[in-house]
Amino acid sequence: MTSTAWMGTRGAGPAGGPAHLRLLPAVAPVDVEAAADAVRALLVALGQDVTCEHLLDTPRRVAAAYAELLTPEPLVLTTFPNDDRYDELVLVRDVPFRSLCEHHLLPFHGVAHIGYLPDQRIVGLSKLARVVEHFARGLQVQERLTRQVANCLQHNLHAKGVAVVLEAEHLCMSLRGVRATGTTTTTSALLGLHRDHPETRAEFFALAGLRR
Repeated sequence: MTSTAWMGTRGAGPAGGPAHLRLLPAVAPVDVEAAADAVRALLVALGQDVTCEHLLDTPRRVAAAYAELLTPEPLVLTTFPNDDRYDELVLVRDVPFRSLCEHHLLPFHGVAHIGYLPDQRIVGLSKLARVVEHFARGLQVQERLTRQVANCLQHNLHAKGVAVVLEAEHLCMSLRGVRATGTTTTTSALLGLHRDHPETRAEFFALAGLRR
């Protein structure tokens, strides 16, 4: 599970200038050597010959891959004064993401649609994608990931409304079990006006190209 400590430097810059909030992952570092040993033991338990030339370095590669997938990078969330008092929807569509299902340790991947209604501050657009990437690095469930992205934006922007929709394919469904290849799971988190006002909510879904 990915959790984050929010450490802010809001207002530390010049008056009326950008503010920066540093998101630090509250996760223990991966012990790559111990993980490689565990992968080697798993391969033996699965009946594989770990002395085979093809598998000799597999434990290290797997451990390094999981370390990358499970380690969020610190993120500086830069916001700016909303000097022009823009009060319409800001929407970024089709942001690609990938994460690991904490139930089967298999990937799920898809796209995120992120929208917000600014109040006093706006955020650099690339940061919306980086927030998704930040929380996707870790063992996750899609429902929690959706809520974490929305809560982070609301907490730091104090927006009038925040809307986040994630659409993803889960390999734990398509590769095993029911083997429902091509199925998509959709989750949403709606805060503020996007939750309370049907018209605002409908505008987000329409511009994001989503069926309601």
